[in-house]
Amino acid sequence: MRDYHDHEWGFPSHDDRYLFEMLTLEGAQAGLSWATILNRRDGYRHAFAGFDPKKVAAFTDHRLEKLLEDPGIIRNRLKVYGTRSNARAYIRVQAEFGSFATYLWTWVDGIRVVNHPRSLADLHATTDLSDRISKDLKRRGFTFVGSTIVYSLLQAAGVVDDHIVGCPAKLKSARKKP
Repeated sequence: MRDYHDHEWGFPSHDDRYLFEMLTLEGAQAGLSWATILNRRDGYRHAFAGFDPKKVAAFTDHRLEKLLEDPGIIRNRLKVYGTRSNARAYIRVQAEFGSFATYLWTWVDGIRVVNHPRSLADLHATTDLSDRISKDLKRRGFTFVGSTIVYSLLQAAGVVDDHIVGCPAKLKSARKKP
């Protein structure tokens, strides 16, 4: 958890594979702890073809059924099948915008939203931005993209910087340009 926070969470990303990974993991986390998902990250990477959306979009029902037996991931039928649906929607967004990163960063005109929370109590689970993106993703055929999940994705991808004031990672992530 510490390594993820200090070197990954909140750092701007334009890497479509990484963004698909975060979308997948954030959706898998629904109703569970982030630690549970991070502990299975390698299992997800293996199960979902290194988070290659084109490969995941081509998964057959038979392959998804086999994944429901894989102890390396959360074996929730809706989440497993939803990953394939999301891969297909993801590819459509890439085709329309050139990349999923372009789609995501367009919502903030390419400029990170930098918040200055002084404590964990100052953090929000959703915002107007995550509400709007969630609604648009659902319209585009994505699943497991409620506003809370989308806000977590925005934080993970560094579109939103919610590092607490004084956090060393806030300074490091600020130096990395979006």
